[in-house]
Amino acid sequence: MNNKKSYDEKDFALINGAKVGHASLPQYRDPFTNAARVDTVIKCGGSIGNLNGLLNSEKSQNRIVCAFVGLPGRGKTYTANKLSHYLNWLGYSSKVFNVANYRQKAVGALGLESHNFFDPENKEALELREEAAKNALKDIIKWFESDTKNTVAIYDATNITKERRKNVLSLLTPEDIDVIFIEIVCNDPEIIKNNISDIRVSSPDYVGMDPDKAEDDFNQRIAHYEKVYEPLDLDEEENLSFIKSTNIRTRVIVNRVDGYIQTRIVYFLMNLHAAPRHGESQFNVQGRIGGDAYLSPRGEMFAKKLPSVFAKQIPENQKVTIWTSTLKRTIQTSQYMPYPKVQFKCLDELNSGVCDGFTYEQIEQQFPQDYAERDKDKFNYRYKGGESYRDLVQRLEPIIMELERFHDPDHTIVIIGHQAVIRCLYSYFMNYDHEELPYVKIPLHTLIKVTPKAYNCDVEL
Repeated sequence: MNNKKSYDEKDFALINGAKVGHASLPQYRDPFTNAARVDTVIKCGGSIGNLNGLLNSEKSQNRIVCAFVGLPGRGKTYTANKLSHYLNWLGYSSKVFNVANYRQKAVGALGLESHNFFDPENKEALELREEAAKNALKDIIKWFESDTKNTVAIYDATNITKERRKNVLSLLTPEDIDVIFIEIVCNDPEIIKNNISDIRVSSPDYVGMDPDKAEDDFNQRIAHYEKVYEPLDLDEEENLSFIKSTNIRTRVIVNRVDGYIQTRIVYFLMNLHAAPRHGESQFNVQGRIGGDAYLSPRGEMFAKKLPSVFAKQIPENQKVTIWTSTLKRTIQTSQYMPYPKVQFKCLDELNSGVCDGFTYEQIEQQFPQDYAERDKDKFNYRYKGGESYRDLVQRLEPIIMELERFHDPDHTIVIIGHQAVIRCLYSYFMNYDHEELPYVKIPLHTLIKVTPKAYNCDVEL
């Protein structure tokens, strides 16, 4: 396994399944006082809090475009995809529009594949690039018009000149679309080097190219962009809504950000820097849901074998921390793991309320109407006195924030959780929508390793 990782890679083992210490994640952090240092806040509105009552009302009113700004190799595509995953996970319909995809269609026909295509003196190529950018914006407008539930479009482009940013506004503002520019700045040579190393092997631009040649070409591409780069200017562009993040949240500037969804975007970006289930429990054997059962003999066997299996998946001398729920079966699953362990209440299984401890057959017999409603809409159905998957997603948001803030490549987080919990976490990383989430198959006694990359997530079973 290659131990050298860029800042935007992390390994998390999601263990679906000791008593060393208790901890609870902080409640929603005020992003302006805790998650990062904010140097300038010109105008800021909205609130950080519960989504109840706001989710549906804002869906039909807000049309937001997050337009990225910055040089290549700074983590824009990674951040764009992560932001889209987060918004979709919360229930806001979001989609990434990557200008590179539009450009590649045009370039493919002409064979303009090298860094020369990005030379500002190459007028023919410049026209093609501007046309690709405009086509992406037109598709964004069509996407909003196609469904009133579509809420946030992510415009993944460089937008490195003031003129280009004016063009974005001139196309979108007349369509009653709010635009937030998100500039990703990085001047740390080591981070940039690691990002480029990832891009040279994962970017569609360099498929089939020798990695060293790809890296050289990409560096020359960056040099072309640097000639014309105009960072967001707080004085000259004070009227724009923007978020400017430097060196992975080291410095964040927030300017004219107003509204609930927009504030949640700030919150996520200020925290941004996957695992087997628990072993089989006695309730698993009996087909019952919920409860706080002990492991079955088969689950105990899995717990004993887990340390040796897990040790083969991580580099030597890697630091490991185990996160479990507060329920017996996850604590027991972790008991033989020779690493520090922490319990989190928010990792507990979905609360099945009055149906706790029932089999699905018993629920169908005693609560036929509830059984039918759950079958019709599994994500939004809430057990009487319990939770829905939507409730669980909101409960798990602090865990997601902690994982996104975690950026030590020499430290692995292992989450030993429950089926519904792992479904939610896995769906976040894999960008599954709410219709898919409740049906994601998470088998017992399985180790799933998820490694987020710029363009996708690597998954190993």
